Amino acid sequence: MDGPRYLLDANVFIEAARRYYAFDLAPRFWESLVDLARQSTIRSIDRVKQELDKGKNHLAQWANHEFSHAFESTDDADVIQSYRKIMVWVQNHPQFSAAAKAKFADEADGWLVAYAMTKGFVVVTHELPADDARRTVPLPNVCQAFGVDFVDTFEMLRAAKVKIT
Repeated sequence: MDGPRYLLDANVFIEAARRYYAFDLAPRFWESLVDLARQSTIRSIDRVKQELDKGKNHLAQWANHEFSHAFESTDDADVIQSYRKIMVWVQNHPQFSAAAKAKFADEADGWLVAYAMTKGFVVVTHELPADDARRTVPLPNVCQAFGVDFVDTFEMLRAAKVKIT
């Protein structure tokens, strides 16, 4: 496979389903994700799937039936080691509140960065870097701290030459 490989954050799926690529309005978007996953261009992780499953909606059904093959396990010694480094960085970072650190520890974001860092993926997220964030630990901030590239959905789709018609 030539070109970058992309690792999708939960908000990529959730925002698309709720807003601009709703299943009934843009089925080709969802087909494109499945196609890109079959080509090994995109993946996500088991912990994102767990977040999607909480929705018990059309998105969760799609993730379990159409995209289930594209959720990678984070149960890998190298990924776990990277995750530990990320969590130490977050916990030692005085900028973030204790509540933000606790929330980060309960979500998939740290695992996304760990997997991307270990396996050579670009993270796809709608979050933006926020140098002054205190109440959250922005995923892009963590990516930057660990040298992991990140893009939004539209940059990924353009790079993959996806046309939604």
